[in-house]
Amino acid sequence: MSEDAQYRVYLGAYTGPESAANGIRLAFADDAGRLRCTDTVADSYDPSFLALSPDGGTLFAVNEVARGRVVSFQVGPDGGLTEINSQPTHGSAPCHLSVHPGGRFLLTANYLSGNVVVHPIGEGGVLREACHVVDHSGQGPDKDRQEGPHAHQIVPSPDGRFALAADLGTDSVYVYAFDGDTGHLVLKHEVGWEPGTGPRHLAFHPDGERGYLVGELTSTITEFTFDAKTGEVRPGLVLPLLPADFTGRNLAAEVVVSPDGRFVFASNRGHDSIAVFSAEGFAQLGVVPAGVRGPRHVALSPRGDVLYAAGELSDTVQAFAVAADGALTPIGDPVPSPSPVCLLPA
Repeated sequence: MSEDAQYRVYLGAYTGPESAANGIRLAFADDAGRLRCTDTVADSYDPSFLALSPDGGTLFAVNEVARGRVVSFQVGPDGGLTEINSQPTHGSAPCHLSVHPGGRFLLTANYLSGNVVVHPIGEGGVLREACHVVDHSGQGPDKDRQEGPHAHQIVPSPDGRFALAADLGTDSVYVYAFDGDTGHLVLKHEVGWEPGTGPRHLAFHPDGERGYLVGELTSTITEFTFDAKTGEVRPGLVLPLLPADFTGRNLAAEVVVSPDGRFVFASNRGHDSIAVFSAEGFAQLGVVPAGVRGPRHVALSPRGDVLYAAGELSDTVQAFAVAADGALTPIGDPVPSPSPVCLLPA
C-alpha cells in the first residue's frame, strides 16, 4: 500500500461482452477519502459481491453466473489477490455472500434459484464442499420480478447465532438458527413484508437490537426490531426513499448504517440518489444526488467518515464526506472504474 493511502477498497464488477471489467479491482484511499484505482488484481467472472474474513486475510467473491460459484482469494501484503480455490453454490446467479463472525463458514444467496447455501472455510481460507443448502418457496404480486423465490441476501446476526435471508421474490425475511459447529440452518421464523415490497438488503444497527431493510420494488426502507435471544424480527416504521414528487422508475439498492449508529444511508437506482436517515427517532434527513448512474452499492469507510457510491451504469465511483450531522458532500469528481457493483473497504 502506498505511503499516502489510509485503506484499501476492493471493487467487484459485472464482466462480460458489454463491460470493460475483467475481475476484481483494487483502489487506495488517501486521508481525505479520494480513491486511486489500480489495475485488476484478480481475474474473475461477474464477481458482483465481495466479503472479507474476520482477520482480513481472505477475500471471498461470488461468480454470478447460471451455475454459480464462490471463490476464495488470499490477500497479500500489498492488497493483491491470489486465488485459493472455488466451490459451486448449488444454485443460479449468486448475488450476495457474507462470512460468519467465527470465520469458519461462508453464507451465500442464489438469486435466480431462490436458495441459500453454507460452505465451511478451512485453514488458509480454503472453501470446502457445501454443508447445507436451503430452498425458499413462494411468490409475490409482481409477475415480472416475483414469479418465484429470489434470495437476495443472507447475513449473520451480530452474535452469529442466527442468519437472516432477504428474499425479493417471496416478500419475506427468513430467520435461521445457525449451528456454529456444523454450519446447518434451522428455520425459526418466516417474516412477511407488505406484498410487493421486494426485500433486497438489510443492515443491523450496532446495538444489535434493530435494523433496516430496503424494499427494492417499492423504494422504501423499514426499521425492524430484532430479539437476539429468539431471532424474532418485527417490522416497524416504513419510510420512502424518494422525494414525494418523483414519478419515474426506481429500484432501491443498498443500505448501510454508520459505525456510530447515528445514520442510515440507502441508494436509489433510477432517481440515482442516496437517502439519508437519522437512526434516533428514525426520520429522513434528505435525499442527495449520488453523482453516478445506477448506484447499485454504497459502502462506508472503516471510520464511517466517507461514503462511496458505485455507479454500475456510469462506470464511476463517487466519494462523499460524511458530516457530523449526516450530510453528504462530494469529494472531488467521480473516479472511473468499469461496471462497479460492489465496494469493499478494508
